[in-house]
Amino acid sequence: MAFQDIRKKSRQFLSPTDVAFILGALIVVAALLALNIHLARTYQGGEWLFLRWSGARAFLFERIEPYGSTIAQRVQILAYGREAYLNEYPYALNDPFYLVLLYTPLALFSDFTIARAIWMLFSQAALIGIVALSLRLSELEPPRWMIVSLIGFGLFNYFSLQSLLSNSPTIFLTFLYLAILLALRSYSDEIAGTLLFLVAYQWEVGALFFLFVVIFAIANRRWGVFAGFGMALVVLFIVSFLVNPGWAVSYASAVLFDWSRGMDYTFGITLAYIFPNVVMPPDTWIAVLVGILLFVEALRAVNSPFRHVAWTAFLAMALNPMMGFAIFPTNHVVLLPAIVLVILLMRERWRNRRSVVSAVALIVIFVLSYGLYYQIINSPDRLYSDLMKILPPIFTLACLYWMRWWAVRPPRLWADQFGARK
Repeated sequence: MAFQDIRKKSRQFLSPTDVAFILGALIVVAALLALNIHLARTYQGGEWLFLRWSGARAFLFERIEPYGSTIAQRVQILAYGREAYLNEYPYALNDPFYLVLLYTPLALFSDFTIARAIWMLFSQAALIGIVALSLRLSELEPPRWMIVSLIGFGLFNYFSLQSLLSNSPTIFLTFLYLAILLALRSYSDEIAGTLLFLVAYQWEVGALFFLFVVIFAIANRRWGVFAGFGMALVVLFIVSFLVNPGWAVSYASAVLFDWSRGMDYTFGITLAYIFPNVVMPPDTWIAVLVGILLFVEALRAVNSPFRHVAWTAFLAMALNPMMGFAIFPTNHVVLLPAIVLVILLMRERWRNRRSVVSAVALIVIFVLSYGLYYQIINSPDRLYSDLMKILPPIFTLACLYWMRWWAVRPPRLWADQFGARK
């Protein structure tokens, strides 16, 4: 038996096809980066990235406490053109220091425009990743045109563009949420726990998602999740205290300050503005009811097929704005996985008109988001900006429960799946 000489293969150059693919990818990335630089220079904003970028640069080069008022004032000037009033959001840095360290590569760029353009490039890739991971979690196989349409929707719907232009970290958080779910599905519990620790900080986006994962792990005795969480906690806290020993006290003060100044942005107070003549329950009671609802759904999902688990996780993301945290439309990009799941379930539900129904639903959702934005910029009434805060999660919640039966039922027989693809 003759053996092949693997050394000859190792000396082979890339094939013309490989070279063409690499060159094409580099051209696309360069073109996107150039476009993002143009957008960063043209459109003012990026306040969420500027907050972290300024904090990291202040620590690295100015030896200024990143959690102090100096950084907050810089961001306020970018966001408002002046320092914030008492009833406005203060933009105080409230990320743990180990996350601030993750922004140091971008902080090496002295020009914020370049740092912002690079951030947008990775955000665009993350949006495509969100759609791709949502498709995997749905456990459905849409046609190619539907996949392309969903990717286009993910990139260009109003809330995705708002998050891109404001450079919100919610896009990356959403991607990590889906990665955690995939890790749980593949029984990579330590990886899921490590990622869970990385997302355990921006509670206005993922508090209920975090709670659901904890319930799921305990109910299924997936102790590896907590092992991964604990290992990540120990390592990152040691690194943080070695680099900046006094960050914990400053961080705690910044969180409390941010919490007290963001209370006017909550779900209950927004409802009170919309319906001034109706007595609304306080945020505490709304949060209790929402928490009970999620707890019941989580218990139903723990031993169910994983699509039911994904549906419940997406429900947690939709319910989170009702928990009494500050609400920002830029965070509504976290609803994208739920919308993808609903569109795919609609396609599965109406088999005879699946293409028309799913396409029309996608277009309607796309148009409605921009229609509400059009009313905001053309009307001085505060009503539309308040609706922009609370309508998307309410709408997503209604859509999830509308399609709940098709999401939580056991997978269909192979013969049914074959017939559905015809």
